[in-house]
Amino acid sequence: MNYSNLFKIAIRAIFANKMRSFLTALGIIIGVASVITMLAIGQGSKRSIQANIAEMGSNMIMISPGADMRGGVRQDPSAMETLKMTDYQNIKDECNYIKAISPTVNSSGQWIYGNNNTQSTIYGVNRDYLDIRQLSVDDGEMFTDQDIKSNAKVCVLGRTVVDYLFPDGSDPVGKVVRFNSIPFRVVGVLKKKGYNSMGMDQDDLVLAPYTSVMKRILAQTYLGGIVCSAITEDVTDKATDQISTILRRNHKLKEATDTSEADDDDFTIRSQEELSSMMNSTTNMLTILLGCVAGISLIVGGIGIMNIMYVSVTERTREIGLRMSVGARGIDILNQFLIEAVMLSVTGGLIGVFLGVGASYAVKFFAHWPIYIELWTIIMSFAVCTFTGVFFGWYPAKKAAQLDPIEAIRYE
Repeated sequence: MNYSNLFKIAIRAIFANKMRSFLTALGIIIGVASVITMLAIGQGSKRSIQANIAEMGSNMIMISPGADMRGGVRQDPSAMETLKMTDYQNIKDECNYIKAISPTVNSSGQWIYGNNNTQSTIYGVNRDYLDIRQLSVDDGEMFTDQDIKSNAKVCVLGRTVVDYLFPDGSDPVGKVVRFNSIPFRVVGVLKKKGYNSMGMDQDDLVLAPYTSVMKRILAQTYLGGIVCSAITEDVTDKATDQISTILRRNHKLKEATDTSEADDDDFTIRSQEELSSMMNSTTNMLTILLGCVAGISLIVGGIGIMNIMYVSVTERTREIGLRMSVGARGIDILNQFLIEAVMLSVTGGLIGVFLGVGASYAVKFFAHWPIYIELWTIIMSFAVCTFTGVFFGWYPAKKAAQLDPIEAIRYE
């Protein structure tokens, strides 16, 4: 069996009907390009969401008062007052899997400086909050532990608040701004982070000592929440379990017994890992859906190859008969048509790969969508189109190999 001759015959047959061969390969080209482009968009969206979640903080765990709400059940207002300073202190002292922790309270209102004002939110936190949320001070400095102990009226402004209150570009550090009617001295300005992909301005905030916000603005003794950062992502679940145990003990919640059920938690713990896995499952489903839709066009392309190979076998029946009469075996005829089918699909696959990569970058350039092309998507698409050529080319090739030479020569 001379494979070089079979390849030459296959190439001659393909070039003898250039337009038909191109239209046959077009189905494979569109299918491969669609699969690569769709999967690139899906993977790009997944990575974009992961990056946004990572921007929220470093292995962050968020503790909020009140039980996890299901079905829109309205809770008693007192249920939102369950987190106390003792909870924060116990978690800080006893939890072995966290590296930073900060209480949080917040209030929205109007910030005023001279004739300028803007609406923004003040967050009462401690110094660890910068590490947890991956923030940094660009100008000035962060307030000190002494400021927290003395309920000092000092604050660190986000860049958006600075732009509204100091449109002339003057240095805000050392100036006194007012939150509603309460004066705060500016000790620092946060480094600009910009908008995230969800359209939220990450610079529209003001940080102040949590003691100042609790006593001077909100006049409350309970916390709005607690945020902390796990040592590593791997120990997030252990940290969550340990925090839950500490809070249940502090809040005197009963455990399950043989005769009674355990009390429901009066707090909610959310981890960054939990949020990430939830979003990943959604984007994975979207990617699979996009890939399946694009994969249908590959199947359609394979059916096109099968159809055209049937036509080719019918048109070349006499040629097949002549070749078999001068000594060609059935396996030679089978390989000849199989090689034609594979060449059409592989050529279409190669063109489709380049077209798919180009289309992905075109989507990124013109639509500004995030894309990410993984090597396995290209290899998979190319492997599938090769398999498609063999699978859909086999039956027509088998039919050609089983022709009776005498009947084939007589065919009109």
